[in-house]
Amino acid sequence: MKYYDRRNFLRDLGVSAALAPFVGGLPSLLGKDSGAAPAKQRLIVMFSPNGTIPEEFWPEISEDSLSFKRILEPLEDFRDRTLALRGIANKIRGDGDGHMRGMSCLLTGTELLPGNIQGGGNTPAGWAGGISIDQELKNRLQKNEVTRTRFGSIEFGVAVPNRADPWTRMCYAGADKPLAPISDPEQMLAKLYGDAKDKETLLGIVDGVKDDIGRVARKLSSEDREMLDQHLTLVREMEVELSQAGQKELIHPVPEIDPAVELVNDNTPELSRMQIDLLVSAMANDMTRIGTLQFMRSVGQARMHWLDVQEGHHGLSHEPDGNKDSREKLIRINRWFAGELAYLVRRLHDTPEPGADGSMLDHTLVIWLNELGKGNSHTLNDIPFLMIGGAPGIRMGRSLDFAQTPKHEGKAKQGNKRNFVAHNRLWLTVAEAMGQPLDSFGNADLCAGGALDLG
Repeated sequence: MKYYDRRNFLRDLGVSAALAPFVGGLPSLLGKDSGAAPAKQRLIVMFSPNGTIPEEFWPEISEDSLSFKRILEPLEDFRDRTLALRGIANKIRGDGDGHMRGMSCLLTGTELLPGNIQGGGNTPAGWAGGISIDQELKNRLQKNEVTRTRFGSIEFGVAVPNRADPWTRMCYAGADKPLAPISDPEQMLAKLYGDAKDKETLLGIVDGVKDDIGRVARKLSSEDREMLDQHLTLVREMEVELSQAGQKELIHPVPEIDPAVELVNDNTPELSRMQIDLLVSAMANDMTRIGTLQFMRSVGQARMHWLDVQEGHHGLSHEPDGNKDSREKLIRINRWFAGELAYLVRRLHDTPEPGADGSMLDHTLVIWLNELGKGNSHTLNDIPFLMIGGAPGIRMGRSLDFAQTPKHEGKAKQGNKRNFVAHNRLWLTVAEAMGQPLDSFGNADLCAGGALDLG
């Protein structure tokens, strides 16, 4: 087969330069061998980094009630709508350090790919090797006319640094395909509600690209046509998004944000509230039913001056348990995250469910999680998983422990001898609650036993 220079290939076919971004990665154009719920139910995943203080986070185990300790006290008004899940572990092993696997394997449930990003461990690693649960559910919901939304999913960030590595990404469109959250409320507002004054021009470009793609496809190998189909899917999504922009009547008013708030560390509290308001608004207007809210990043050194904490968060998380000053500051930090979660839940609770009885919280499952169980040990056991809201098959208002202690061990020797449940099984449970049951997710070997019973 004759290979073309990409520019000459497009010229000889008589297609426009606008097609280049859609075919630029095809091996044939680069001179390379081409052998290389029906019901409205929402999901919000909120992430905060660097582990927690277990003694002040976990409620006492009870099938009937919850009693919050210091970190979770801001959620007291929603105690009956909360489910604490202990005994769950990220059992993904392989390349990368604990923070890398804790972050990038948290929602994917699969190993990191080989790579050259060196962490604290001995083996460098790359991006995650599979799709994240939020994107898996997005794809399934988008295939159904009833559950399809304008965006499918929206990835929000709060103080996420402008860098890209396994410590900063938890959402993946697929293997080696990390998704960056948007941390700028002004940029997010434009994405959601920006006027489409150039919509006709952009749609014209998309139409032209579609015509060109048809001509190019006839000149490609079957392998390259498959890759081109993936690019064409992006074109279709762009077309739908542009055509819907500004057409759908808004049920919920557009939130007002303060454009004067700069994207700097000390403005994080204001930025957080603006992002939460935008997230709730987007879901109220049914622009998406899947949302993620990522605070900062794994190994993040945010200095939370608004809490009178001058040290970096990650540094504090590595202090020994006997350092009472650091411990109190970490409790303060995690309690602040709980307060932001409480604000999100309150906004959902106070927003009527469009076209139905009750509030949005009745139809939204919010999950607060972390990449580590405890910062100074880097453990991936007992990762904090806290659920709030409503979802089919999930009973709230209690605290469960899924880790089983070997019968020959007494309580004093439990420690790391507890047998933890793989977090892959939790994602199976979430998929069921979203009306999209899965046989397995991520590493199939860790799905033995199936979805967890939270009813």
